[in-house]
Amino acid sequence: MSITSMSHLAVTCALLLVTLAAVRWHIRDSYKVDGFSQKHVFITGCDSGFGHLLARQLDGKGLHVVAACLTEKGAADLTAAASSRLKTLLLNVTDSASIGRAVESVSKEVGERGLWGLVNNAGRSVPIGPTEWMKLEDFTKVLDVNLIGVIEVTLQFLPLLKKAQGRVVNVASVLGRLSLTGGGYCLSKWGVEAFSDSLRRDMHPFGIKVSIIEPGFFKTAVTRLDLIEADLRRLWTRLPQDVKDSYGETYFDDYVKAQNFSMGLLCSPDISKVTRCMEHALTARFPRTRYSAGWDAKLFWIPLSYLPSCVFLKGMKFNIL
Repeated sequence: MSITSMSHLAVTCALLLVTLAAVRWHIRDSYKVDGFSQKHVFITGCDSGFGHLLARQLDGKGLHVVAACLTEKGAADLTAAASSRLKTLLLNVTDSASIGRAVESVSKEVGERGLWGLVNNAGRSVPIGPTEWMKLEDFTKVLDVNLIGVIEVTLQFLPLLKKAQGRVVNVASVLGRLSLTGGGYCLSKWGVEAFSDSLRRDMHPFGIKVSIIEPGFFKTAVTRLDLIEADLRRLWTRLPQDVKDSYGETYFDDYVKAQNFSMGLLCSPDISKVTRCMEHALTARFPRTRYSAGWDAKLFWIPLSYLPSCVFLKGMKFNIL
């Protein structure tokens, strides 16, 4: 056999092995757990967006959903859109007492079965913007919800999760891979990544699986441009004049225009791309460690996160959310 023929045979064998591995992975990825009707899932941040849709989605699959909302209106809207099986409760993830009441309520609901799934979805984006425009309290407003809230909710629910050998699904972001803007948002999502990875290792002996959702840009309350722009204007307005002068007269308007253009281009209205990932993490026999949702996450942001910092800096003239 010639060298050329041997090379072709080696390439063919390699392609066949890759194909077989991909088919095996796809089949393994499709296996589901049993007994949906016996499983309870607790979701935070269900007033709107990902949490609201996921609660309805899982309810439609027959799971017992306890959906935590920040407002009575959010709870009422969700109750009206779901079956009588779905339960709602009010929760402020920055309030330890509120979390304690939620744990007590869920404990009564799940009984000795324990809690199959915890989805830490509640989050906020503002204040967000150039770092110099921030004060310490601007960072803590976001960190208290997006990171400390996730940690405390998880810690208080762990005993129920251990009973069921359940799942923790934490919503991070592609901005947990690379930092595009100042404020607490990127910091919080990097923190969620680290917390989730350490939690996964620590809970492995107890049969608890931990997955991270890393959405790209989607149209939710977190990416509402009117709220983000209004808060940016608040931050800009309170800056000392000498700091404003250092940025120049047109910086604020240029920043907002660039942000609006980028968000309009990138934000997808199909938030089911994210909730399908969440559902898989809760119902698959072999959940993935990380889920990247959205074309921009898969094809742009995550590949960009592996490039040298100098390339990233040159390519980003203005920060965007």
